[in-house]
Amino acid sequence: MSDPLVIPCPHCNGLNRLPAARLGDAPKCGRCKQDVLLSQPFELSEANYASQIKGDLPLLIDVWADWCGPCKSFAPTFEQAARQLSGRCRLAKLDSEANRNLAGQLGIRSIPSLILFKNGREVSRQAGAFPLQSLLEWLRSQGV
Repeated sequence: MSDPLVIPCPHCNGLNRLPAARLGDAPKCGRCKQDVLLSQPFELSEANYASQIKGDLPLLIDVWADWCGPCKSFAPTFEQAARQLSGRCRLAKLDSEANRNLAGQLGIRSIPSLILFKNGREVSRQAGAFPLQSLLEWLRSQGV
């Protein structure tokens, strides 16, 4: 039997230990009882960033802003990716205007920007919006 995966709850930031074989069973958070794995992106902020990047599942962050046209046109693609990747990768959206300090800390120079974290470390990033198939291929090339 493999070791359980540690996955932060997107709602309360509580850490959950889940057997990999049970990820498809809609696991609930031990603290807040809400779904741990979502089929849609969750909101990332300065308040939950540190806890959310620590999980054993990869975390893909879409850095965006409300005034950004390409960001708005990319949003449905990112939501489709979240549905397809549920249980393999968690997807989050970071509003760069509401979280300027964090966007600066992450070195955001253009939006939309995608940042992939594994085990608390940034492993790759891409700038710009692209089609779903290209996004999925990029993630596959990163081992997701």
